[in-house]
Amino acid sequence: MSAPLSRRDLLARSSTGFGLMALNVVLAEQALADGRQPAARLRPRAKHVIFCFMSGGVSHVDSFDPKPRLAKEAGQPMPVPVARTMFNNNGNIFPSPFTFGRHGESGLEVSSMFPKIAEQADHLAVVRSMTSAVSEHAQANLFFHTGFATEGFPSAGAWTSYGLGTMNRDLPSFVVLRSGNSAIPHGGVGMFSSTFLPATHQASFLQADNAEAVRNVQPRHADGVQRRRLDLIRRLGRGFASKDAAVEAAVHNLETAYRMQSAVPELCDLSGESKATRELYGVDDTDGQKAAYARQALLARRLVERGVRFIELSCLTENIGAGGAGNPWDQHSDLERGHGAMAHQVDQPIAALIRDLEARGLLDETIIVWAGEFGRTPFSQGSNGRDHNPFGFSVWLAGGGVQGGTVVGQTDEYGYHVVGQKHTVWDLWATVLHLLGLDHELLTYRFQGRDIRLSDVHGQPIDGVMA
Repeated sequence: MSAPLSRRDLLARSSTGFGLMALNVVLAEQALADGRQPAARLRPRAKHVIFCFMSGGVSHVDSFDPKPRLAKEAGQPMPVPVARTMFNNNGNIFPSPFTFGRHGESGLEVSSMFPKIAEQADHLAVVRSMTSAVSEHAQANLFFHTGFATEGFPSAGAWTSYGLGTMNRDLPSFVVLRSGNSAIPHGGVGMFSSTFLPATHQASFLQADNAEAVRNVQPRHADGVQRRRLDLIRRLGRGFASKDAAVEAAVHNLETAYRMQSAVPELCDLSGESKATRELYGVDDTDGQKAAYARQALLARRLVERGVRFIELSCLTENIGAGGAGNPWDQHSDLERGHGAMAHQVDQPIAALIRDLEARGLLDETIIVWAGEFGRTPFSQGSNGRDHNPFGFSVWLAGGGVQGGTVVGQTDEYGYHVVGQKHTVWDLWATVLHLLGLDHELLTYRFQGRDIRLSDVHGQPIDGVMA
């Protein structure tokens, strides 16, 4: 029979055990920082994603998919059957009010809506064969963010965080940037949720132009008081954390929020940015909408520098045409004016983001995704607008592992339907996960008896996008 432990022996062994536990935590965090994740199965080409979501549905035939036939047959009835549209107020063939030109060594065709992005043509891989399963904003937005047209499924940002972990324990791994009068797109905050994934992977919202960018991030109590409260919460939750992942996630989020009190103000302080950088993005532009979006773009670069995995930018409402607060690209009337104003808001900041990331050696490890939830019809709605078109539209990618200056897929001569192989949201996210070094078929989470994944059971990486 072994002799009972003395108090000295018990403390000595316990302290050693606590030390090993602390060491394990440090080593685990280091593993996260180094990207050594069990879900990673492929050679990673990138570490970060910046999602420039153009809520409302950008017209592909006015931006990245030129259709000369629309001009030749302007005002004529569509020669092919027209499917039901959102409002069924369908007119005749409507030529683009914008002109297209070839840009860069690749000769990529980009419309006059995006003169600055056109200068970055050789970085873009344009997919002209995207389709959506739905044509209503809320469902389409949820579908584009989660792979499902209903609420209750994790966002692409949450999946990325879950698969790769964090590179900076002082900031969330998934951040949604907002500024000015940007509104949450139709579909609601479910687009940014972690749902059944651990809550540590849900999005944190950051208001880029507020004095307090994250609500209540400024300390309300002395640091010592906060620290004691957190320590108490951790001690009280210790018995439940091993049994309940929600408790563990809640404690982790509280700890992250505590560290964000110093990390977020430093992140949002642009006083150290040069005048040239501010001018590059348009942070001080006289157009308040552009300046607000430019601040988001600049903060996106700063978040990448600090190791944040997934960043989404939010468009601002222009109140031009039919576009509303949650869907500012939705021009059912006065498309030339509305699309022109929205393009002016985002063109310079996004082009600057590409240039700035490249100059700092960060573009090769960052994937930029530009997309709306669907395209728009080649025929008019009313006299000078376009209705929703889920049958064929364009998105583009740039950055880490992307083959720039390329076009993948095509629509018919009117830009109405995809010709040949169709690509889906599932394919797009399968491509992004592949570039991040994640096998989209292995990145799953069992929920309600099913292994669920971002690419569902359909997605495959898109040939021609990856270098």
